[in-house]
Amino acid sequence: MSTNQERKAIPIMSNLDQAKRLLETFATGDIDTAADLLDPGYIQHNLSYATGRDAFIDAVKQLAAAPEPTTVEIVRAFEDGYFVFLHSIYNFAGSGKQVAFDVFRFNDAGKIVEHWDNLAELAAPNPSGHTQTDGPVDALDHDATEANRELVKHFLVDVMQGKAPEKTATYFDGDAYIQHNSQIADGLSGLGAALEALAEAGIHMVYDQTHLVLAQGNMVLALSEGSFGGAATAFYDLWRVENGKIAEHWDVMQSIPAEDSWANRNGKF
Repeated sequence: MSTNQERKAIPIMSNLDQAKRLLETFATGDIDTAADLLDPGYIQHNLSYATGRDAFIDAVKQLAAAPEPTTVEIVRAFEDGYFVFLHSIYNFAGSGKQVAFDVFRFNDAGKIVEHWDNLAELAAPNPSGHTQTDGPVDALDHDATEANRELVKHFLVDVMQGKAPEKTATYFDGDAYIQHNSQIADGLSGLGAALEALAEAGIHMVYDQTHLVLAQGNMVLALSEGSFGGAATAFYDLWRVENGKIAEHWDVMQSIPAEDSWANRNGKF
């Protein structure tokens, strides 16, 4: 056998693993890896950062030079075609822990070409004792991916956008609903009580449009736009579906800043 035949093939890294590696560069400061993973025309939708590969690399350099280290804990990671979506906990240069959803789009060459995210401060457990990130981490029921995506799409229109609120109970298995929002208790009853309390306080949560629904098996992430208390808001909601019903929910809400403060012109979505 020749030397070439004896050599083992270098495994091709999946898009999911590449997205994880990119996030880890925030902690490692590995700009060479970041440059290799990103397309030169990388499109950034985090409005606090400039767009382009060079801008991402500059951010990694700045974090590496900070006196306090950056930590990255990837809790969940899923893949949907050209998209990867991750649920993580960051602490950027000792500024405090944040929970985040990141979405990356890949091109045919396996390079990361676009990024969206939502971040919020890590909060204490909710009234039912759940944190913003605990619970199942693996996607199951992969053969039901499209059915689960469609279920969530209809739920967003009927319930979250308020087009058919009378259908709300049909999306749940009674009151069996696990909630990870830091302010809301478990159950459909907990959700109803929280929304009622907000309404009494004159605070309205409005979903106007859903821009993207990603799914792998029973895990479905929706990127939506609307308002909370009158302020423009981005809603990232991750739902776990079980037997055709919505069983569990994680989310990150983030206000959308005024356009004159944006570091890029790509928009939040």
